[in-house]
Amino acid sequence: MTHDFSSRDLRDALGLFPTGIAVATTTDGNERIGITINSFSSVSMAPPLVLFSAAKSLHSYQSFAKSGGFTINLLARDQKDLSARFARAGEEKWRELDAIPGQHGGVILRSCLAVFDCKMYQCYDGGDHGIFVGEVVGLRASGDDPLIYFRSNYHEIGSGIKDLQAA
Repeated sequence: MTHDFSSRDLRDALGLFPTGIAVATTTDGNERIGITINSFSSVSMAPPLVLFSAAKSLHSYQSFAKSGGFTINLLARDQKDLSARFARAGEEKWRELDAIPGQHGGVILRSCLAVFDCKMYQCYDGGDHGIFVGEVVGLRASGDDPLIYFRSNYHEIGSGIKDLQAA
């Protein structure tokens, strides 16, 4: 199938949808695995399901695919450094982090905006990505503001943002 747009066109258009930033974590044996994502979404309330997607080309993809679970750690507005740290490959990403094991193989980063500890529910094929669906077995949330990604840059929700009321 051919398309009338380039991969760059698609990426730029998708970048117009603001998203939160999270770190998805799991373990592979004794090795902690973590990647920065912005493809997090709720799926179902009963059972409580969430999803994220990851490129099949990632070195850590198979670790997520064969894991018993994962944790989604939503980043707060002051955690750009964590986003950058987990977007890079390498072992240094876990240095001096306050983290504890999740119930099904994920790693909980204690300082995050919200944490969804998940048991693997299903992994679906999504072209060059895998779509990981997890059943939430534990969660924690704070009252901080989220880190936002829009047009390939980080943003914060400012105090000038007002809640919109339904008409």
